[in-house]
Amino acid sequence: MPEFENLTVSASGATGRITLARAARLNALSPGTLRELAQAARWLDEQPGLKAVVVGGEGRAFCAGFDIDDAKTPVDAEVVDLGRQMAEAMDAIRAVTIARIHGHCVGGGLVLAAACDLRVAAASTRFSIPELDLGIPLAWGGIPRLVRELGPAITKELVMTCRPFTADEARALGFLNRVVPDEALDEAVQWFVDRLVTKSAFTLLATKRQVNAVAEESGATREAFRDADATLRAMRDDESAQARERYLKARGR
Repeated sequence: MPEFENLTVSASGATGRITLARAARLNALSPGTLRELAQAARWLDEQPGLKAVVVGGEGRAFCAGFDIDDAKTPVDAEVVDLGRQMAEAMDAIRAVTIARIHGHCVGGGLVLAAACDLRVAAASTRFSIPELDLGIPLAWGGIPRLVRELGPAITKELVMTCRPFTADEARALGFLNRVVPDEALDEAVQWFVDRLVTKSAFTLLATKRQVNAVAEESGATREAFRDADATLRAMRDDESAQARERYLKARGR
C-alpha cells in the first residue's frame, strides 16, 4: 500500500475504506489530499474481490471543501485540476462507493460525495456550496454531477445562492439515500455494506456501469477538464477577486 499523510486507507475482504484524516482542518481538501484521494482510489481498485468502499472523514466533519488557506495563494492549472482528477478516480472504482457524511459537507466535499455511488448522512449534517461567494465557479465536474442528481433548477439555486441546506432537504432533493440519527450513522452505512458484499462483483459492476452510462447522458462530466480554465479566469477577474476577499475577511482569514 502507498503511504498516505492525509488519509487512512484499508482493504479487508470485500470491503475497503478511505477516511479523510485532517480532523484539525475539518478534513479540508489540500492539493496533497486531492492527490492522495486519487491515489487511494486507484490502489483500492487494484485489490481483488472488493465490492464496497466506504468514504468518510475523521473528527467533526465529513469535509470542509477545498482548503480555504489555499484560496489565498496563487494556484496554477495543475493544482486547480486536481479536484477533477480526484472525482474521476472515485468514479472509476469498480466497487460500490458509499459516502459516510456527518458534520459539514462543503463545496469540494460535496463533489467528493457526489462522486460516490451511495450517500448516507447523519441528521445534523449541514451542506453548502460557497464557491461563488469565494469568487470562483464550482469546478471538478461538480455541476454535471449535481444536475444529474438534483436537476438544473435546484443546482442553479444551490450553487448561485450559496445557501446552506440540511440533510433532510438533501434527502428530499434526491441527493442522499438515507438520513439517520447521528448515533445510527455507522449502522446505516454497514447495512449497505452487508447487503452489497453478498452480491456478485460482476453484477454489481454491470449495474453500476449501466446506471452511470445513463446518468452521463443527462449530466456529462467528459468536459470537466475545462473547469480548471474557468476557475483560473475567475481568479484573474477583479469583481470575483473582491468577492473572495470579502468572504475570507468575514472569516478572519
